[in-house]
Amino acid sequence: MPDTAILAQAEPHQAAEHFDVLIAGAGISGIGGAYHLTKQRPGTSFVVLESQESFGGTWLTHRYPGIRSDSDLYTFGYRFKPWTGTPIATAAEILKYMGEVIEENGLGPRIRYRHRIEAASWSSEEKRWTVEAVRTDTGEAVRFTANFLWMCQGYYRHSEGYTPEWPGMDRFEGRVVHPQTWPDDLDLEGKRVVVIGSGATAATLVPAIAGKCAHVTMLQRSPTWFRTGRNAIEIADELRELGVDPAWIHEIVRRKILLEQDKFTRRTFSEPEGAGRDLLAQVRAIVGPDYDVEKHFTPSYRPWRQRIAFVPDGDLFHAIAAGTASVVTDGIEGFAEDGIRLKSGELLEADIVVTATGFHLNVLGDIAFAIDGEPLVFSDTVTYRGMMFTGVPNMVWVFGYFRASWTLRADLVADFVCRLLGRMEEKGAKEVRVALRPEDKDMPLLPWIDPEDFNPGYLMRGMHLLPKRGNKREWQHTQDHWAEKDEFPAINLDDAAFVYR
Repeated sequence: MPDTAILAQAEPHQAAEHFDVLIAGAGISGIGGAYHLTKQRPGTSFVVLESQESFGGTWLTHRYPGIRSDSDLYTFGYRFKPWTGTPIATAAEILKYMGEVIEENGLGPRIRYRHRIEAASWSSEEKRWTVEAVRTDTGEAVRFTANFLWMCQGYYRHSEGYTPEWPGMDRFEGRVVHPQTWPDDLDLEGKRVVVIGSGATAATLVPAIAGKCAHVTMLQRSPTWFRTGRNAIEIADELRELGVDPAWIHEIVRRKILLEQDKFTRRTFSEPEGAGRDLLAQVRAIVGPDYDVEKHFTPSYRPWRQRIAFVPDGDLFHAIAAGTASVVTDGIEGFAEDGIRLKSGELLEADIVVTATGFHLNVLGDIAFAIDGEPLVFSDTVTYRGMMFTGVPNMVWVFGYFRASWTLRADLVADFVCRLLGRMEEKGAKEVRVALRPEDKDMPLLPWIDPEDFNPGYLMRGMHLLPKRGNKREWQHTQDHWAEKDEFPAINLDDAAFVYR
């Protein structure tokens, strides 16, 4: 929540800078949005406000060993900027790529770093947003006004990760760290390390430190689905050898990956057991026939009910096979002075415990929103395609895909925003909001996403904060890129769901 003491430092009549569009966040979505504005809406004035000291979002926040993407960069990268490296990239490689986008398109002067947005209020009389921000380097309160807000700040709280409270944590004589706030002074040499969790972060961290500490154990309450394979795409390498234009290679490989992802995703619904067997076969091929794959790598849920992390070159499983890493599947009873007491009664000795246990869902940046002086509660709204909210004027939120790369949706949303701004201009409208149509009035209102379809912990913990969805596609975040890539460009901006003033 905003620091009212800090906000009070702002003079009541402090001059505000005005822009047509204000973009919140200089991560993958915000930089992409800035690019699309410059290309599709030249002449539109805009600013990007970023709370951190530089661009990158997730890739700047997370600095734990081995940090890398769990989506391929041919689809996680922008459609307009060819990716030429290995499919799974390090944080440093992604930051370099984003930096090139900023440099090549002159976006740097548009970005204000160390500007944390605290509050945003809409005035129906003035038809604009007033945004209160704080300079994190000086404590200075600054004010902006904007005709349109483009929320690209991501979906989790960057300041701290999520760590459950286990009994006896205060008794533990070692060190407990969260990957999101990895300390620079952490010395792993000769240490027994336990990583709690088995998601993408754990699958990245464990092989990165295996062999650099005495031993690392991945402790999981239940198994997770993984995919593995070479961190290379054969057709891309062949096309480069042939001297094919990088932009062509980028598009060809994107289409190939998306086609294969579509086939596999649909198979997880139509033939979940067969899809699961194929995933487990990849693991067995590395850890060997004698390893208890059923216990440690066979989840109780169908594939894609939670995110499937890609393990490049099978490095996690090679570390397990080599004995530098191991997996324990058990519940936590509590902490002891020298480790973790498991539900089975076993003591898992540890000098360092890493809680790769997820993060806090952050709905639109923990910003205090208000409309005409009334606090805005997003859970009281209904989402339009996961990007607009009933009753909320001149605002779009970027929330990407779970089963495909985030950036695929960020690009689609960017096209939509630019079209919407153009339609407002054509109509001479200063305001646009979405509203339920007469035919939607009796539509059942449901949680943001169906837990039977997708249910990671961070969503389940924060579902009460999110807008509602309806039972019609336009009032849902469908998670179906392969349909949305055709649906989004065809959205009728004159549909009754859009109210212009």
